[in-house]
Amino acid sequence: MSGQTENFVVSARKYRPETWSQVIGQGSITETLDNSIRQNHLAHAYLFCGPRGVGKTTCARIFAKEINRSDDQKEEEDFSFNIFEMDAASNNGVEEMRALTDQVRIPPQVGKYKVYIIDEVHMLSKAAFNAFLKTLEEPPKHAIFILATTEKHKIIPTILSRCQIYDFNRITVEAIVDQLKHIAEKEGIQYEEEALHVIGQKADGAMRDALSIFDQLASFTNEHLTYAEVLKNLHVLDYDYYFKITDLLHQQAYSEAILMLDEILKQGFDGSHFIGGLASHLRDLLVCQHPKTVGLLEVGKTVQEQYLKQASATSPEWLTTALPIITEAEFKYRNAPNTRLLIEVTLLKLCSLGGEKKNDQPEPLLREPEQAKTLNTVDAPRERASEKPVSAPPVASEKPEAKAAEATEQEDATKEPPAPESTAAETPPAVTLEQEPAHSPVEKRPELKQRKRRTTAISLDDDEDEAAETEFERSPAESLHTPSIQEIAEETNIPVEALDPTDAWKTLCENYLSEGKNALYSIMNKQDMSEQFADTTFKVYLNHEVDQEEFNHHSTDVLHRLRKLTQNSSLQLSTEIKATKTSKKLFTTQEKYEHLVNKNPNLEQLKRDLDLDFL
Repeated sequence: MSGQTENFVVSARKYRPETWSQVIGQGSITETLDNSIRQNHLAHAYLFCGPRGVGKTTCARIFAKEINRSDDQKEEEDFSFNIFEMDAASNNGVEEMRALTDQVRIPPQVGKYKVYIIDEVHMLSKAAFNAFLKTLEEPPKHAIFILATTEKHKIIPTILSRCQIYDFNRITVEAIVDQLKHIAEKEGIQYEEEALHVIGQKADGAMRDALSIFDQLASFTNEHLTYAEVLKNLHVLDYDYYFKITDLLHQQAYSEAILMLDEILKQGFDGSHFIGGLASHLRDLLVCQHPKTVGLLEVGKTVQEQYLKQASATSPEWLTTALPIITEAEFKYRNAPNTRLLIEVTLLKLCSLGGEKKNDQPEPLLREPEQAKTLNTVDAPRERASEKPVSAPPVASEKPEAKAAEATEQEDATKEPPAPESTAAETPPAVTLEQEPAHSPVEKRPELKQRKRRTTAISLDDDEDEAAETEFERSPAESLHTPSIQEIAEETNIPVEALDPTDAWKTLCENYLSEGKNALYSIMNKQDMSEQFADTTFKVYLNHEVDQEEFNHHSTDVLHRLRKLTQNSSLQLSTEIKATKTSKKLFTTQEKYEHLVNKNPNLEQLKRDLDLDFL
């Protein structure tokens, strides 16, 4: 046993690549370096940058050996004596750089090149960078520098501009798993593929970390890597927890979800670990929604089948709604005073989303625009016409009076009787532009009307017609009134006589007064439209900017209604602030007193009796 322990070499060293073909996950970089050697296109300085454990130093050593190899030399001759490695983390001063500069001048005894590998080069001080700069810019022909770093942003630009830069990528989980399988088979270690996937995910793209974890678990499990043992040793939360809790969220089983959370926390898992894992799980479910993106799922085949099964029962809409909730909780977790409460509230929000079936459209959170359209009085005659057939319109030869009478009789036959408190005198047909259908449910109107009133302010910036339709609402009592001539005309396609612009303006004022828009009514009632209507433009004169702002807020709706009343789509509105004459102001006390005496002469007698004077 002692002999085996002395001969043991960790996998990260034992299986370190010696040739380009053995390098894992960096195919484009190794191919470029190999081609540059064979074509004799060698630069004098290279910079290898990337995360830890992805093969930067390994590729630098292979490159240093290959540039001195020739056809007449033996395979076992590696020219290691021409390779000089320096750790910049511990040799980061100016003196070390000066010693390196002196050493570079000496040519190699065997071979063509001397290669200097400087690891963690970002640790050099600024003075050391400056001392190294001249040598790096114009080194001897036999010297090649290979700089390796994990933090490229810390290297000064003058160094970067003198190097060929190669960015090493993180190694994929699949590539790590394939390498671990190869090593396990070579070492005679039994394994489950799901266990190797967990190791690959834990390594976070670093092959060296994966090999270190692999050696540790091989000793812990007595060279029999199982999924359960790997989860236990690495303290990783099982996939099954995420599958189960996602099902509970779909079932809106909040109590079972928080009980499962309690079970997870009692096992020693941190809440942030659970939140992050759940976010990744939902992301993986979203990836499984389309066959083209399933390849982005970095799990074993058994777990992949579970993901595909659960993804088929989950709608993309639910996932895209749930993911922002999870990520927001993950962001707030660090500063939350009660982290457990934060997670429980997050689960409650996810449960409230419900479990829609796939391809079902989720109910939107804000329904005002859709409801406004369905309750629009302009569309009401169309709905009524679709329920009951309407007789064909009369021929053009009939008189307008006969057409209107026939339409009124037709409407009276279908409408419901009005409520006792509602009379025709309350809203004359000439005043009412549009009204609700008589068969619309009265009991639902107050709530819906309140909703639509809230959207009035913002709807004016949208489409003109939709904004005006949303603004122009009626009360529940008005919805029971007799349909207006305008409504009958829209239903039967019978034209009605347009109102005079002045009468249309007065009618519109009365409408706004009945709707409770007193400020707008006060502004419009002051206008004399007989003098202010020119051609096709209503000129509105305002006293000050406050009135102008109030009128402009409703101008779109005012114009829309005027065009309907006059049946003239070319009407326009213009506003102008009137120049008011300012009277002389009283500034001094004497002037104020004289002004008051003119109104009440007795003040002069009072001043003399009390012997008063100005201050």
